[in-house]
Amino acid sequence: MLKQEIAQAVIAEALKTGGDFAEIFLEDRQNNNVSMLSGKVESVNSRRLHGAGVRVFHGFQGVYVYTNDTSMEGLMQCARRAASAIRGADKIAAKGLAWQDTPSIHAIKERPDQVKTARKVEKMKAAQAILKEAPEIVQGSINYMDSVQRVWIANSEGLFTGDTRVYTRFSVSAIASNGTENQTGGENPGAMQGFEIFDSRIDPEACAKTAAKRAVTMLHAPVCPAGVMPVVIDSGFGGVIFHEACGHSLEATAVAVGNSEFCGKLGQKIAADCVTAIDDGTIPNEWGSLNIDDEGTPTTKLVLIENGILKNYMIDKLNARRMQMPITGSGRRQGYMFAPTSRMRNTYIAAGNDENEEMISTMGDGLYAKKMGGGSVTPTTGKFNFAVAEGYLVKDGKIQHPVRGASLIGRGSEILLKIDRVGKDMQMAQGMCGSISGSIPTNVGQPMIRVSSMTVGGR
Repeated sequence: MLKQEIAQAVIAEALKTGGDFAEIFLEDRQNNNVSMLSGKVESVNSRRLHGAGVRVFHGFQGVYVYTNDTSMEGLMQCARRAASAIRGADKIAAKGLAWQDTPSIHAIKERPDQVKTARKVEKMKAAQAILKEAPEIVQGSINYMDSVQRVWIANSEGLFTGDTRVYTRFSVSAIASNGTENQTGGENPGAMQGFEIFDSRIDPEACAKTAAKRAVTMLHAPVCPAGVMPVVIDSGFGGVIFHEACGHSLEATAVAVGNSEFCGKLGQKIAADCVTAIDDGTIPNEWGSLNIDDEGTPTTKLVLIENGILKNYMIDKLNARRMQMPITGSGRRQGYMFAPTSRMRNTYIAAGNDENEEMISTMGDGLYAKKMGGGSVTPTTGKFNFAVAEGYLVKDGKIQHPVRGASLIGRGSEILLKIDRVGKDMQMAQGMCGSISGSIPTNVGQPMIRVSSMTVGGR
């Protein structure tokens, strides 16, 4: 843990060269992973990460130095190195630290780091048994992960607080083959929850059935035709398009330095009237939720877009200075080796009023994207290209047959304005989001939506 007197001394040392803000972040994390391939346990790994970082501000300049030597001398040396990059005219004194308890909204019934590996393997074997019996599945890969992260944060404004974050995730990947080509299907549920997740959120056998069915379905699907057409994107993982093509462009990381297509558009219409988008870190036990962010700020529910109007950006402490706007509890980092910046949490398009069946029955000829895969986006322009992991061709408002090789191509700001239907059932899916502050757990989500016109790429 981080002792108050040590934190106070480190902060004072970091301010000696004229910085106007200083912060120390200390992390102690235990990661456990088990991997299984074709029914055999391939590896069992436990890893501990322990270290701290010191950050100093001077105006709009930020300096960050980290170390895994958390002794008094190690932390003081870290503070001196950070301070050495600052040359301020005025020196300030840090406020006295006062510990602030962090109430947790995430109930943990069974700490996963205290669960024996044999119990974890039992869950994996249950999934493997399904894959073994599934026709045309030639290989199955199953992974289990849990993590317990403890953090302490103190700064020159008098903040001294901490938090414990518990994550559990289960992953199933199935490969179907006809002897000449392969197709893959996967399921990767997780939550900020303990091992009790298997009593409520995760059914290993159901995960395996879904993964196997998706792989086999895509194995027998013809290639998707290319063209411009209406596209219905299903709930859950469909939200990855908003996350990548629009969400990153609403982070202060991009907005504060002018690298976003949404710069200067607060209060303006950027989406269709039926679109409301939210970034919410306050949902109990969700994968992207927090109690406090990695700057010690209580997490928030932030409306980004309301009925098509841009209402907010996601803002961390340093970029709040640059933008002269309030922080939003969005400062996140992978761990002590990264300085925090503005990042998403649970980001989703809110539920609307449309019926799923009507979206498809009135779309004419188009594509139904049941599950999205990976892709790429350029935040400055919002241009994106995403693979469709499971897609179906629609003819005259009726789903005809599965298609493979489909991709969705477009620009975030244009797609937002072309959404003409938003369903009633919002669902979320779990992922890891990478940016300049590392890889962090985030949820993407949406109900089923329809985009009136979109470029679909095929083979």
